[in-house]
Amino acid sequence: MEYPNNRKEAKETGAKYYFTGQPCSRGHIALRKTKGSCVMCMKEDWAMDNERRKEKPKSEAAKAAGRRYYEKNREAVIARAAARPSYEVRQYKDLHKQKNPEYYKSLTSVRKRRHRNATPQWITAEQKLAMRKLYLQAMQLTKLTGEKYVVDHIVPLINDSVCGLHVPWNLRVITQEENLKKANKFLDDLVCNPT
Repeated sequence: MEYPNNRKEAKETGAKYYFTGQPCSRGHIALRKTKGSCVMCMKEDWAMDNERRKEKPKSEAAKAAGRRYYEKNREAVIARAAARPSYEVRQYKDLHKQKNPEYYKSLTSVRKRRHRNATPQWITAEQKLAMRKLYLQAMQLTKLTGEKYVVDHIVPLINDSVCGLHVPWNLRVITQEENLKKANKFLDDLVCNPT
């Protein structure tokens, strides 16, 4: 694409960018916005701001504002999320996973520890085998149907009312979609609050 050679020409033609071929004050030879900023300088500034934000956790006021916004605009937020193509979401998640491997290792570690802590010592070898079979069944159904199946805890391991055990009679195979809707609720929660 052909860009104007200077800012004046860019303003006259209504172009967003121009290219002089000269280095900016930081030494970048790159496109410049018609407003005057070097695109590479802007990217560096954004990256530095992002690093600074990572160091400071989000304030409680900002979290509360986010919750209030969601409560007021719940349907719109859900509709926007549903309209986003699933492959875009998958790409974003994959990229996030690549950039933050330690975070995802810690999540896996926490999940495994939760399962270990919720598994009673008195459980028998046959019962452990029955649990493994449920996980295999979920994997087979996923391969067979193409839809993701997971093993769900009927009474969740973590819940405000009651916490379940990691035992075969508290497990069932359901679709991932159903499991995400259920979250950490169990039958009593779902009957009382069907949202």
